[in-house]
Amino acid sequence: MNHLKTFVLLAALTALFGGVGYLVGGPVGTAIALGVAVAMNAFAYWNADKLVLTHYGAQPVDADHPNPQVHAFVTDTLALAARAGLPAPRVHIIDSAQPNAFATGRDPHHAAVAATTGLLRMLDRDEIRGVMAHELAHVQHRDTLTMTVTATIAGAVAMLANFAFFLGPRDENGNSNPIAGLLIMLLAPIAASVVQMAISRSREYEADRMGAAISGDPRALARALEKMERFARGELNIAAERNPATAHMFIINPLAGKGADNLFSTHPSTRNRIAKLYAMAGGIPDAETRAPIVATEGAPGTTGPWGERQRGPWG
Repeated sequence: MNHLKTFVLLAALTALFGGVGYLVGGPVGTAIALGVAVAMNAFAYWNADKLVLTHYGAQPVDADHPNPQVHAFVTDTLALAARAGLPAPRVHIIDSAQPNAFATGRDPHHAAVAATTGLLRMLDRDEIRGVMAHELAHVQHRDTLTMTVTATIAGAVAMLANFAFFLGPRDENGNSNPIAGLLIMLLAPIAASVVQMAISRSREYEADRMGAAISGDPRALARALEKMERFARGELNIAAERNPATAHMFIINPLAGKGADNLFSTHPSTRNRIAKLYAMAGGIPDAETRAPIVATEGAPGTTGPWGERQRGPWG
């Protein structure tokens, strides 16, 4: 169902692009705008993983890392990739108190996954496995490709809309209509963004479903999402706030705003995601059976998920 929804939304975005392009510049203007947008996003497609990892200061780690927590994180991630039939991804850690994670890379053979130190600090081992299985599901489904195509079309719509006020539309006498042009300039990018965000939300639901299948433990992913949602809003992600266009990459919305199933959200409601995962596991547990929330960074006497003295998993 999520695949069908993504296809329909992509078709709607393409139709929007075609309609705006025809109104603004006819077939020639449409072709020019699409060509420029494709060139810009082709560069991003081939280099986005390096740019994003650099932006967030992600550090590569491997199974030889001396910290037992990091060693477990890497070996579990590689084991999950093998279980999903994927090539081994590059594994990174981001020094950020906000619990979060993302996947990037143009295809499974060039994939990278990253988790924050806050995530490794807050979640237990099964929950971390659930989160990384979610990210590997994005890799398996080539969601980075889907979102690149979406960004290409949305970017082309925005480019055409910028020309709308000056170039069109025109009446049968060839006279420009500035009011119609202004409306296109304002509304077309909003419509494109709404569709783009809807596609992002549908991919998150699908990654939850497939991630639960890869890890074999939907409850662990549900618990992870619950913990992350509670604490993510209280920990500002400075790098994400500086570049909000990358927000859709993360498993939980990294921005200060609340996540919800609305037109202008890049992420589904976390409560809805948790409910779906527990439904996969056969039901929602009562409050007594839910895992307790561990202490956050900076709390006196904080220890890691396996009882280690908490200095942070990077060393």
